[in-house]
Amino acid sequence: MTDTRHLFTQQADAYRNGRPTYDPAFFAWLAQVAPGTGLAWDCGCGSGQASLDLARHFRRVVATDINTKQLEQAPREPNIDYRCEPAESTSLQPASVDLTLVAQALHWFDIERFYAEVRRVSRPGALLAVVSYNLLNIEPQLDALIRHLYHEVVGPYWAPERKHVETGYATIPFPFEQVATPPFALEAEWDFQRLIDYLCSWSAVASYRQATGQDPVQELRAKLQAAWGNEPTRKVNWPLTIKLGKVA
Repeated sequence: MTDTRHLFTQQADAYRNGRPTYDPAFFAWLAQVAPGTGLAWDCGCGSGQASLDLARHFRRVVATDINTKQLEQAPREPNIDYRCEPAESTSLQPASVDLTLVAQALHWFDIERFYAEVRRVSRPGALLAVVSYNLLNIEPQLDALIRHLYHEVVGPYWAPERKHVETGYATIPFPFEQVATPPFALEAEWDFQRLIDYLCSWSAVASYRQATGQDPVQELRAKLQAAWGNEPTRKVNWPLTIKLGKVA
């Protein structure tokens, strides 16, 4: 299993600035279907992209991650408690959590130990929501350049666990009673610099820089800019996978 502490420590600033945010309606819906809104656990929270949205619908949010640099970047709210703890062993009280959310992080966990921890901390009827997204889509010419960067340029520098994101977690067991989910989308309206920030947040880009001393995003920037054209902003979307289960 890859040790993500170094992997994402070097990317903490880029991750905070570059990552997309989720549809606010998704969090409102989760609060409606959870057995209560007392406590949500944002596991593998990174720099708190989802923690802030959960805090708008749950009285308390405990957000955990093993990367202290990312936790330092997270937005502060009175009802969010950030803790530097592994997913598999937390300080959460037994039978205390209404909803556990894992956004773009399940592939880093020891799955069986994490599921055991979810069962330990969940109250009766609590939910586990697992979310992942793969490569973005903008328009064909830009998409081709981004896929070239992803596969051919930095492809060898992705951690092995990345394959689970590419398959939408299809090969990771999910031993919970599944709950039907409406078709939520992951979409954004970005300017060109926001796209560059996102590409720079890729862990494989950081690993490539460290190994070669070269910046693969900046080397491709002129071609990306030409494909982007004169549009001030463009619509960006990602294929979104959501697995929602009831914890027995």
